[in-house]
Amino acid sequence: MTLKRKILVGTLAVFVAACAAFAVAISYNAGCDASKLVPGGTPVMKAIVYRCYGPPSVLQLEDVARPEPGDDQLLVRVHAAAANPLDWHYMRGEPYVMRLSSGLGRPNETQLGVDFAGTVEAVGRNVTRFKPGDAVFGSRTGAFAEYVVVREDRAVIHKPSNLGFEEAAAVPIAAVTALQAVRDKGRVQAGQRVLVNGASGGVGTYAVQIAKALGAEVTGVSSTRNLALVRSLGADHVIDYTRENFTEGAQRYDVIIDNVGSHSLLAYRKVLEPNGIVVMVGSTSKGAWIGPLARPMSALLLSPFVSQKFEMLLAEFNPADMETLGQLLASGQVRSVIDRRYALAEVPAAIAYLEEGRARGKVVIQVLEDQEAPPAQ
Repeated sequence: MTLKRKILVGTLAVFVAACAAFAVAISYNAGCDASKLVPGGTPVMKAIVYRCYGPPSVLQLEDVARPEPGDDQLLVRVHAAAANPLDWHYMRGEPYVMRLSSGLGRPNETQLGVDFAGTVEAVGRNVTRFKPGDAVFGSRTGAFAEYVVVREDRAVIHKPSNLGFEEAAAVPIAAVTALQAVRDKGRVQAGQRVLVNGASGGVGTYAVQIAKALGAEVTGVSSTRNLALVRSLGADHVIDYTRENFTEGAQRYDVIIDNVGSHSLLAYRKVLEPNGIVVMVGSTSKGAWIGPLARPMSALLLSPFVSQKFEMLLAEFNPADMETLGQLLASGQVRSVIDRRYALAEVPAAIAYLEEGRARGKVVIQVLEDQEAPPAQ
């Protein structure tokens, strides 16, 4: 064997070994750490904690140290939180690629949840927009807890007075994602024909309403049991996917908001206008390695070679979009659809239900029992 060939074979062997080591490291699930005792005299709160990756049974309700607000932070007493697919992705550490940031072997951040609504308990000395007693809602890691701290300049805003805490808690991830999918990636204009695939889910229920608020003619795709719900949200047309495949119909759409990835990209092209846009928001794929990222990645590869656009969305949470949603909610143009409510101790059951993929709208966690009653619908 020549020296050049030996070097090539050796390099290849090292590369294969490195790939194998990386695959083992990124897919490895360490055991659950023991609960940590809170030092005596430290203020505590109840929170959902997970100290290893796995099914909902890894989630535990524990006493943890109550956070204290920094100079530019708010301490919020959580009244309600909301569950999202993001939560069970973090819980399971899947797709594995996300572990590069969330932690190899076990999670770096042990508290779960993002969406919250509650009242300001205390503020840091540099905070000017909020004061104790203000009702607020927003996004912060660790929202499945009695308290969260959040920076004043991040995704937190005042709650409209006509919204209950549960309705407000349902908003952040799903509604911001829908807003950015419809308005920014889809660039929806008045008079356009918009199809929302997965119209009865968390993002879908908001996407239907936001598209209508922008003046679009909206078609919602859902199962038989959810057709009435989708109509009630303002959809001009509904399609029962159990009886009809919209990709085989004659109707053409300017924008398709795809929340479930139930059809191939080529099938979407057949019902899309020549300059139309498909926004890939979600997918039902649960592959451990890249899972729901597979279809958006395929869309990005296809898009440069066709006249139609295939957009991948990674939502960005910011106060401006939260304020826009607050105005839409306050005006009644958009409302939250709540499927089920669970107590804080029941978060494992809530996540298990969400993983089934059959939730109508949002799943809400009731953290504070004496919260205000929701507004009349």
